[in-house]
Amino acid sequence: MVEKTLNKNMQSTPTISSKLPNAGTSIFSIMSAWAHEHKAVNLAQGFPDFDCHPELVRLTHHYMQKGMNQYAPSAGILPLRERIAEKTAHTYGFSPDPATEVTLTTGATEALFVAISALVQEGDEVIVFEPAYDAYIPVIELNGGKAVPIALERNTYAINWHQVKEALTPQTRLIIINTPHNPSGSVLKPHDITELTEIVMNHDLLLISDEVYEHIIFDGVTHQSMLLYPILREKSIVISSFGKTFHNTGWKMGYAIAPPEITVELRKLHQYVTFSNFTPAQYALVDFMAETKHYTSLPEFYQERRDKFRSLMQATDFELLPCQGTYFQLVSYAHLSSEPDVVYAKRIAKEAGVATIPTSVFYTDKLDRKVVRFCFAKQDETMERAVELLVKNAQILKE
Repeated sequence: MVEKTLNKNMQSTPTISSKLPNAGTSIFSIMSAWAHEHKAVNLAQGFPDFDCHPELVRLTHHYMQKGMNQYAPSAGILPLRERIAEKTAHTYGFSPDPATEVTLTTGATEALFVAISALVQEGDEVIVFEPAYDAYIPVIELNGGKAVPIALERNTYAINWHQVKEALTPQTRLIIINTPHNPSGSVLKPHDITELTEIVMNHDLLLISDEVYEHIIFDGVTHQSMLLYPILREKSIVISSFGKTFHNTGWKMGYAIAPPEITVELRKLHQYVTFSNFTPAQYALVDFMAETKHYTSLPEFYQERRDKFRSLMQATDFELLPCQGTYFQLVSYAHLSSEPDVVYAKRIAKEAGVATIPTSVFYTDKLDRKVVRFCFAKQDETMERAVELLVKNAQILKE
């Protein structure tokens, strides 16, 4: 009898109360799996299908062979933080202190996690612009905060600053900025900086600026980094991504720049999340970034892809929305079908052979504007094959 009771107790499953009851598998994983299952061309998940620079691979291998394979300092090796400071000075005219203002992280998502966790307390309100990268709101909620979503304007995806000012309360702790913006491809303009500066000067709040696509911006437009403006950078954690800049998203290398007092809190959390980053790549990046053209040439590199993809897409029936930055192109299919965007995206992956991302998943209320996102960080033949399938299956794209 005792043995039966023990066996019964051992087989019982403890009750777990989820901290993120509404979170599930990300749409990126779902659509990539859907693309694989149906052998579709994957323009869904945001990653290049071409390799990073061979010199960066060579340098990483070199430092692996030299034995640079143990833990790096938690904040990142000092030579790389110094190189980041040089790059920041070259790009934005501001040189952060490598010792106290620059922190290496395991990708931009970890930087976002520790940044939000460092700043948000129980009951704090955080303004988030939607459509929004899907990591923001879960981390806010994990830390007891309340996300206050504000939808960007239809088609232009500009910020309605009147709505922002109306949303501010004494509990507003933080505004999360994302420019160039994923998934829309919109970018902040000088008048946005004027509005944001006024808000920061008149309210006791902080900023997290997700700038992972900082170098993927088109048509000669200047990236409006928070680092350009003293009033804003004093209140900001600015997050960047080597993965996006150097075409190696799988390396998960990012960094955060913030004032010393904020960096102290950010690093406290970082040391318990990943502690440190892949050491050989840090040494490789120090050498690789000595040649500034590796990041200064990026706007032209990706604009060629944007222009090619938009030109190819003229042969389809989709309505192309503006794309000013990132490597994403939004299209409207509202005139083709009334299907919900998740249903539509899955159907064209299965029936037309091209995988996309439905944009309703980037909204808290699942706002469906009949818009899907394509990634054009692809080789020419990938883009050409995808559009060829869309044209060939034009009738399928219509309800």
